[in-house]
Amino acid sequence: SYFLRHARSRNYGSESEVCKLESVPLDFGDYHPLKPITVTESKTKKMNRKGSTSSTSSSSSSSLMDPLSSVLDGTDPLSLFAAAADPVTTAPPTDGARRKRDKDESSAVGSDFEPWSSKRGEILARYTTTEKLSINLYMGSEKGKATTTGSAVSEKVRTRLEELDDLEEGSQKELLNLTQQDYMNRIEELNQSLKDAWSSDQKVKALKIVIQCSKLLSDTTVIQFYPSKFVLITDILDTFGKLVYERILSMCVDNRVSLPDNFPPESVNDTAKETCLNWFFKIASIRELIPRFYVEAAILKCNKFLSKTGISECLPRLTSMIRGIGDPLVAVYARAYLCRVGMEVAPQLKESLNKNFFDFLLTFKQIHGDTVQNQLVVQCVEIPLYLTLYSPAIDWILQCIAYHAPDVLLTEMMERCKKLGNNALLLNSVMSAFRAEFIAARSMDFIGMIKECDESGFPKHLLFRSLGLNLALADPPENDRLQILNEAWKVITKLKNPQDYINCAEVWVEYTCRHFTKREVNTVLADVIKHMTPDRAFEDAYPQLQSIIQKVITYIYDFALLFSVEKFLPFLDMFQKESVRVEVCKCIMESFIKHQQESTKDPVILNALLHICKTMHDSVNALTLEDEKRMLAALINGFIKMVSFGRDFEQQLSFYVEARSMFCNLEPVLVQLIHSVNQLAMETRRVMKGNHSRKTAAFVRACVAFCFITIPSLSSIFTRLNLYLHSGQVALANQCLSQADAFFKAAVSLVPEVPKMISIDGKMRPSDAFLLEFLCNFFSTLLVVPDHPEQGVLFLVRGLLNVIQDYTWEDNSDDKVRIYTNVLHLLSAMTQETFIYHVDKVDSNDTLYGGDSKFLAEINKLSETVVSQILDHLKTLGKEETLKRQSQLALYFFNTILAHGDLRNNRLNQLSVNLWNLAQKHGFADTKTMVKTLEYIKRRSKQPEMSHFTDLALRLPLQSRT
Repeated sequence: SYFLRHARSRNYGSESEVCKLESVPLDFGDYHPLKPITVTESKTKKMNRKGSTSSTSSSSSSSLMDPLSSVLDGTDPLSLFAAAADPVTTAPPTDGARRKRDKDESSAVGSDFEPWSSKRGEILARYTTTEKLSINLYMGSEKGKATTTGSAVSEKVRTRLEELDDLEEGSQKELLNLTQQDYMNRIEELNQSLKDAWSSDQKVKALKIVIQCSKLLSDTTVIQFYPSKFVLITDILDTFGKLVYERILSMCVDNRVSLPDNFPPESVNDTAKETCLNWFFKIASIRELIPRFYVEAAILKCNKFLSKTGISECLPRLTSMIRGIGDPLVAVYARAYLCRVGMEVAPQLKESLNKNFFDFLLTFKQIHGDTVQNQLVVQCVEIPLYLTLYSPAIDWILQCIAYHAPDVLLTEMMERCKKLGNNALLLNSVMSAFRAEFIAARSMDFIGMIKECDESGFPKHLLFRSLGLNLALADPPENDRLQILNEAWKVITKLKNPQDYINCAEVWVEYTCRHFTKREVNTVLADVIKHMTPDRAFEDAYPQLQSIIQKVITYIYDFALLFSVEKFLPFLDMFQKESVRVEVCKCIMESFIKHQQESTKDPVILNALLHICKTMHDSVNALTLEDEKRMLAALINGFIKMVSFGRDFEQQLSFYVEARSMFCNLEPVLVQLIHSVNQLAMETRRVMKGNHSRKTAAFVRACVAFCFITIPSLSSIFTRLNLYLHSGQVALANQCLSQADAFFKAAVSLVPEVPKMISIDGKMRPSDAFLLEFLCNFFSTLLVVPDHPEQGVLFLVRGLLNVIQDYTWEDNSDDKVRIYTNVLHLLSAMTQETFIYHVDKVDSNDTLYGGDSKFLAEINKLSETVVSQILDHLKTLGKEETLKRQSQLALYFFNTILAHGDLRNNRLNQLSVNLWNLAQKHGFADTKTMVKTLEYIKRRSKQPEMSHFTDLALRLPLQSRT
């Protein structure tokens, strides 16, 4: 009881002044911490010892240095960590890494060139088949295996040639009736066999595998699978070409010094050259044209070892070889492979690539010849489907030619395509491969060419789709824009097949949004609804419809304008599948939160977005993942924060009440609504400057009632506790005293329900630390809460202490005593004549009681109980395993007495000395902390009215751990 009877009288004002930092006037000049950093570079000439002049550059003074950079010494810790974790970046570059770097540096193809690898996946996904496939597997040969060690070199050579002949003559096993997946697995097995044969130094076997795979490219029995087969086989060819090149390159290493970048052929040693020539001679002996062409193309890069002009001489020869391939589909893919290899090893040799394409134009009429037509009849393949098989190859050839090509060349190629009959396929590839700016500038010319195309071969709507894709990337001449849209839409709107229609409409919606007003956008959306509603065709087109919505909200992000588009909401009604509907709603809400700069009260926007948010909310069920719930809640909260009715606070509250009824299943939304309503009450207080009228007093009570009703519906106990406290503070600030008492009572009654463990981010954690933090905040608020006239002195503090006393704490926890120590801080503050802080227009207990002795006596009784509990607990910690906790608590209690007690009282002074000694008694005290505490006491002793701290400091010995 002597603790609060001798609580130190506080003059908070003077204490605050003493603790303030000394203010020093600063002259910033032109410098301001938020001003952009500018670096000035000065060039100065200065003489060195020999009299020569050298130029040095200096940056601006250190006042302009970035403080964050200076701390890091110019290094980024994340980059350092990544570098340390990645052995590839820290280790010296291997030969493979060096070669890759050399290739990247020497290549003339930039990052703006779309690589073949990016097209690979799309081709495999698009060109599939359900028909059965066949494959010929090489079975190997036992010839020559029993040769003696004394065999002559000529015998070895003869054996290898026989092995090659053996392959040519057909020692193969044909696997029939393979599914597409089985076929792909077999090809992958061949790829692995190639690598295994190479690593085990069976070079002839590796070559045989590559020849066998190349032969497969002459087979078009399942023609619709041919583009995918080409992709799979050329992967093996690429592997082979790389293995051969690296093998020869490794033979060029002299004294562990690798060849430099762009090495001259003269620097290649004779052994490497002989090996390289040997490979070319082996390949030249392959009898069949197609495998001979493909295998030589695969190792085209190896010509670098032989002569400077090797590649430039080979390309035209290989181009001419393709003329011997009769099947136009096989031939065009051979041309595509040659272009691909050519772009990798010699992108500067564009002449050969152009010749390749012009050769193709000369043979283009073969596509419509009788041989092809008969083949299609046998395989039951329609001509439009057959023509689409050419697209990947022609697209690639044209992309290679068009890369950085001058407009003159592109125009010449366009004119050549024009002169050919049935040129829709070519026209489509031209629009796919040429620069979008080139196409857009000549849009009307292309539309004229599209009109002249024969509809039977290649559908016109695909041509318009390709044109639309270009116009999404580049703008046509302004005067042509409306005519282009009209011409395109005339064709698109006549399409009967919903899938064909939506594939085109999806592309042209973006063009419409880019260049036209909401009227044209509305017309296009209406046309889409008209085409996709019959027979519920929209159910098969959700990805395209989603894409249309995405494009519309990308270009029309003024939501007042968006929702004034009459057909926008009816368009949303086509999304009947819940998962897709929710995704679309999320896209719209993300756009709203991203682009809406100012709060809104527009009824059109509010009604539409409430409907969209309601759709998202109603999708939540027992199986919804927590992450999904969080995302939906964040989007809805973003919308709620953007709604403001200005000074019409009652309308604002009505909106929150409606939102609560609509979004009751998402707890974060309810939490946001409670915060928003509390903010509304405080905004009302600000407007009224704290002097509520009868009307505003009733309104803030309605706000308080909203919170009081809503909080119990939340499941998280700490969310409820914190909101009770927060809402009680808001009620107190608005002079709603009985309502504030109700909040605080509810919080007190909820404390016993706090579980020992709570879930934080999916992991169970002890709740003690969270409860301690909440109670400290609660005590701070209880200081200014006036007593209820009918409830007795400090009824809320007493109630809370009873709850803390009855709460079951963990055996190894000292949180209960820490809370009691914090209660002493509160009780000490309550004994002061004037409290440290107040709520405006609310009379706290210092005003109500005016330092009445009965009031102080009640506080003393409470403090007596609390201190005895603390001391009893310190005694129970006297066992060996709890001595460290005893030391920490003793020092914590000592600091409380130091801050709040009047140490001129002998008994209190003696208690503090005892606690100091107890903290050090068993050597668990932190020496640094004890030294700093003692230094603080000595500093305090020099302040006015604190001279008694000098005697105290003399009575506090520092004990060493030894």
